[in-house]
Amino acid sequence: MLETQRLCAGYGAIPVLYDVALSVRDGEAIGILGHNGMGKTTLLRTLIGALPATAGTIRFGADDITALPPHARARRGMAYVPQGREIFPTLSAYDNLRLGLVKTGRKPDDAIAALLDDFPRLRPLLDRPGGSLSGGEQQLLALARALAGEPSLLLLDEPTEGIQPSIIEEIAETLVTLREKRGLTIVLVEQNLDFIAAVSQRVLVIRRGQIGDEIPREHLADPDKVSEYTGVHA
Repeated sequence: MLETQRLCAGYGAIPVLYDVALSVRDGEAIGILGHNGMGKTTLLRTLIGALPATAGTIRFGADDITALPPHARARRGMAYVPQGREIFPTLSAYDNLRLGLVKTGRKPDDAIAALLDDFPRLRPLLDRPGGSLSGGEQQLLALARALAGEPSLLLLDEPTEGIQPSIIEEIAETLVTLREKRGLTIVLVEQNLDFIAAVSQRVLVIRRGQIGDEIPREHLADPDKVSEYTGVHA
């Protein structure tokens, strides 16, 4: 589904990613853990095309997409929910979802009704401005909007940040269900150990801009063991 080889990227003269090698199978959920500043967000932004690669390659399916802009990657089936969600605060929740359908040509009412089957908490909120929703509701809205385009790959950056525990559990359950039901492939950057363990089938560590060890799933329940890999504490 997704593969990078010797991928490098950065900001101006500041390199961040170095020779990143990442392979994600079709329908797999991969979690990525690491210190702040180790390149997690930079990796996702490079994968989606918001940040250009300075070296190396990105392959999505059979295609080399290294030089493609974000909208072309989205048309091929990639979706990205950034840290902070970036919904449109003055638009209604319904119109936020409708914007996610622009490239599909699907009828909004039918498509949104189908989305609400997976995100029932949004059903009574459709007429409310996005900015008036709670942090957890905004995250659900951002996820639903990203999935409106029926992507095959979903990139998520810190989806639990600032969200109440009950909705964190709901998001985890929704992502697992969507992976199983749609065959959705997920690459997840996250610091919440319970969430990443619930959603991910494999968890990788990023250190100093490189993908390093894979953390055994049984170690995720022990913050001390995780900190030996990453320095991230629950």
